Formats: sequence, C-alpha cells, structure tokens
Amino acid sequence: MAGDVLSQSEIDALLSAISTGEMTADDIKKEDEEKRVKVYDFKRALRFSKDQIRSLTRVHENFARLITTFFSAQLRTYVQITVASVDQIPFEEFVRSIPNMTLINVFEVPPLDGNILMEINPNIAYSMLDRMMGGTGESHSNVDNLTEIETKIMTNLFERSFDNLREAWESIAEIDPMLVELEVNPQFLQMISPNETVVVISLNTVIGETSGMINICIPHVVLEPIVPNLSVRYWMQSNTKEMSPEQTKALETNVKRAQLPVSVELGTSTITIEDFLFMQQGDVVQLDQPADNPLLLKVGSLPKFTVQPGKVGKKLAVQIIEPVKGGDEDE
Repeated sequence: MAGDVLSQSEIDALLSAISTGEMTADDIKKEDEEKRVKVYDFKRALRFSKDQIRSLTRVHENFARLITTFFSAQLRTYVQITVASVDQIPFEEFVRSIPNMTLINVFEVPPLDGNILMEINPNIAYSMLDRMMGGTGESHSNVDNLTEIETKIMTNLFERSFDNLREAWESIAEIDPMLVELEVNPQFLQMISPNETVVVISLNTVIGETSGMINICIPHVVLEPIVPNLSVRYWMQSNTKEMSPEQTKALETNVKRAQLPVSVELGTSTITIEDFLFMQQGDVVQLDQPADNPLLLKVGSLPKFTVQPGKVGKKLAVQIIEPVKGGDEDE
C-alpha cells in the first residue's frame, strides 16, 4: 500500500523528533505498521486526478511567469511570482483559509460557466497600490477602507493582469476573462456550495521588500467541460489542423510563384594553384567535358536534367533531354 505524501512541515517535525531523541526510527516504523486504516472525509471528494492537477500546475506556472513580467513593467520594481502549491479542497475550506478582510477579484471566464476568484493578500495589494500612485511600495492593512479612486486603480490593474491568464490557458481552452466585482469580505461570497470542490493555485509573491500570497480559486464547475483537455494524452497529441480547400489552393499558388536558381554546368577542369595565380585575360582553360556531350542542368545545387545548348532568338538557351537518374525527381 502506498504511503501518504508528507508535507515539508511534517518532514521537518519528524526530523526534529528523531534528532532530539523524542522518537526513533523504530517507533516510526512500528506506528506505520499499526496504522492500517485511513480516515476519508466524503465532504472532501477528490474530483481531479494527480495527472490533471499536474496539468493545471504547468498552466499556472506559465501564468506566473507572464504576470511576473506584467507586474514588473506596471510597478517598475522587482517582482517575483512562483507557484507555491496547487490543491483541491472544499470551497468552505478555501474561504476559511484567507484573511477576513482581503482583496478578492471575481472574474467570469466565458464560454465556460461559473466564476474564478483571485484573492490578493492585503500586504501585496497595498504595496501594488502604493507603487501605482508613485510611492515606494509600503504596505498597509486597511483594505476595508478603499476609496473609489483606489478601487478603480486596483480593478484596472488586475483586470489587465488577467489577460495573461487567457494566454496561459490557450493550451487547454479559449477563455475571455471579465471582471465582475471586487469584494473585500470572503464571507459575502455566495458563488457555489460550501462543499463544492475547488482548485486553489497559491502564488508566492514578492514585490520589492513585501511578500505575500495570491490565490486563484477555480470551482470544479468551471473546469468540468475541459477536464479531458487536462490529460497527458491531450498534451501529447498533435495540434495540427487540416487546411481548408481555400488555404490549400492559396498555398499551392504561392509555391508556384516561388523563384528557384537554375544553372547549366558547361564542364569542369582541374588546374594547379600556380596556373590559377598567373591566369590572365585571354587564357584558355581546357574542360574535361567533350563538346558533343549533354550538359548538366542544376536546380539550386541539385542536378536535375541533362540538356543540350542552343539559341532562342538572340538568347542562349538549353533544351531538356531527360531527367538525371538518381537526381531526386520527387523533390
């Protein structure tokens, strides 16, 4: 039976207990052998597989890189945003885990049903606001006292930042994020049932000297139509689409218009470097090619046809005799 995956804090606690002598390795082994029953909470139903969670992690790692660049340009200061964790939990647990007074952007993501939440820790939010208004990036905690001007600045900033989510999600779905409302009290959110499963992507955020978390909450109802797109098979399959007849015809026409260098080789000769250095105007170079033999026509650097020289009007020309055998006729 596969064991549970321990968090970093649990690993640190075990190592500390062993190092202080409170617990030995034999005690841990004995406890593991005795504990064969695992408690399962049916209210915390796991709706997404590990494979699908990994796909969501990849998508939002790309999103984190995009908004790092976006916020760095907007705030004109050092910004670093990375994915800290991706978990599936009940919506009620997510609401309890965030501060009582915080900044919550509610977004619609048509054509998908439901809303996505972006919760920004007040320290981060006020640091951003201070930078946008020309300050040094100092942080405050009176998020419940936002003025209309401050609210407008913040909503504009985060509404534009969600354009990066559209780009990050292109590999799994085409969405058009739109800001619905800005909320500061999570208790007023009546978005979905408290027991509904949500995916929470936690982004570790550093802005100048201030650090905090940005949490993106995606309900299962939003992801349900595109769950098949989160599989490894979908990521591995080719995204090549068949061209329409009009596109095929246009491509064929453009290919026919492409110009190719065509040259005729009169013959070859081998001389010494000394003869080459003293070569002057009027000197004659004897070719290895007999005068009555066909010449070689090349398309680019590839020999394609044997030809014979002649004239068309007052211009030199060649007449094709036959394709060169082994001359890559199909190319």
